[in-house]
Amino acid sequence: MKYVALVIPVLFLALFVYALVKRVKIYDCFTEGVKESVPLVVALFPYLAAVLMLSELFEQSGLSAALTSFLAPGFRFLGIPPEIAKLVMMKPFSGSGSTALLSEIFSAYGADSYIARCAAVSYGSSETVFYISAVYFAKVKYKKLFKPVLIALTANFVTVVFGCFLCRFL
Repeated sequence: MKYVALVIPVLFLALFVYALVKRVKIYDCFTEGVKESVPLVVALFPYLAAVLMLSELFEQSGLSAALTSFLAPGFRFLGIPPEIAKLVMMKPFSGSGSTALLSEIFSAYGADSYIARCAAVSYGSSETVFYISAVYFAKVKYKKLFKPVLIALTANFVTVVFGCFLCRFL
């Protein structure tokens, strides 16, 4: 048996024993924490709903396909295979949609191909920027999103370019 699989149960048990030694009412503390999370979920819901609806509209409207085909030559120039352009465009919006695209790329080109390696690296090196922004900015008072989102999108794109560059040598 792998010892790594025991890390979470051991941590849980250690926390439980520590709470017993300190005479903490575990159930009361748990329910108090749950009470504090309800306002966060209520504040977060509109942002998440907007991100999910906009990402679906982006895909269903055909804007995603048009933008992908428009940007493919530029991606090729930067060393990003045009076959993964849709994945690069989808990742900032939807993690599950990106996972489906990654699976399609693996099926179409094989898991060991250059295109699949670039897709895996770009998937792993980027983040769902709009989802994370919705989660983070729902709770903070600072609502000027343009600069942080632009920085995150730029960082995602730079990591994709650099990752595809490294895949040429691996």
